[in-house]
Amino acid sequence: MTPPLVLPGGSVVTVGSFDGVHLGHQVLLRELRERAERAGATPLVVSFEPHPAAVLAPERAPARLTLELERKEILAELGAGYLVVLRFDPARAGQRAEQFVREVLLGRCGMRELVIGVNHRFGHGGDGDSRTLPALGGRLGFGVAVLPPVLDAAGAAISSTRIRSALAGGDLRQAARWLGRPYRFSARVLPGAGRGRTIGVPTINLEGPAPEKALPPDGVYAARVEWGGGVAGAMLNQGHRPTVGDARRTLEAHLFDFEGDLRGRVVRIEWVERLRDIQRFPSLDALRSQLALDREHALGVLGRLPETSTARPLGA
Repeated sequence: MTPPLVLPGGSVVTVGSFDGVHLGHQVLLRELRERAERAGATPLVVSFEPHPAAVLAPERAPARLTLELERKEILAELGAGYLVVLRFDPARAGQRAEQFVREVLLGRCGMRELVIGVNHRFGHGGDGDSRTLPALGGRLGFGVAVLPPVLDAAGAAISSTRIRSALAGGDLRQAARWLGRPYRFSARVLPGAGRGRTIGVPTINLEGPAPEKALPPDGVYAARVEWGGGVAGAMLNQGHRPTVGDARRTLEAHLFDFEGDLRGRVVRIEWVERLRDIQRFPSLDALRSQLALDREHALGVLGRLPETSTARPLGA
C-alpha cells in the first residue's frame, strides 16, 4: 500500500488530465495556489497516465497535446506545487468517486480542499462532479471550490478539444492563444546524413515524437529551438523530403546564427507559423533558392515575437 504524503498543513488539490495545460487549466492552477497559500497548505495536482480515454475508449482516444514529461515540465514552470501521477487502468476506472476521494485524496494526499472546473468529473461513470462533490465534502470534511469555464474572446470555453482542432487545421496562432504559449515538443537530436550541409543549410535531425503526440499538418514552419543554455530561431521541415527522394516522415530544423553541435542533446521545438507546404523541386539549386526565401520569411515572423518563451499566459 502506498504510504501517505508528508505534507505539513495538508493540501489543496485539483484533479484532471491537464492535457495541454491551457489557459483554462492555468486559471484553475492559479486558484489552487492562492487557496493553498491562504490555508497554509500545499498545492497539489493529481493526474493520470495514460490518458483515461486511452483505457476507456482507445479507438477514440484523442491525440495528446502534452506527453507526460512535457506536462510535468509545464506544470513545474507554472508553479503547480506537488504533482501526483496515478496509473490509469481498468481498476482505477472502476473506482467510484467517493472511494477515490477517501483512499487517494484524503488518505494519501491529506486534502483539505478540492478545486475543480464546473464541467469536470471523475470516478466510475463520472459520479464525482460539481453537484455531488460539494455534498461529499460536507460529509467527509473538506471544502470544494467549483470554478466556471474560462472563455475566449468569442465567449466560448477554452478546451483541449478545440486546441486539437485548431492544431490539426494548421491554425497555430489560435492554438497558441488558447494554450498561452506556442505549441511545442521536446526531442533528442539524432545524427543525420548531412544532406543539408551540402547545400549550405545544415540541420539538426530530431527524434520523432510518440505516435500519440498531436502534430500540425506537414510543411515548413518558422520555429524556435531551445536547449539548456541556448535558444535560436529556426525553420522546421516536418514531413517527407521529395526532392532528395526521402519518403520518410521526419523532423529537421535549420537553426539561425548557430554553429554548435547539439547531437545527443534534448531540445524543445516550438512551432510558430506555417510557411508553406512540402514541395518537390526540380533540382537542388531550386531547393536552395526556396530555402533562402523560407529563411527570410521565418526571420520576419520570428522578429515579431519576444526573445524568450515560457509557459506563462501570453501578455502576462
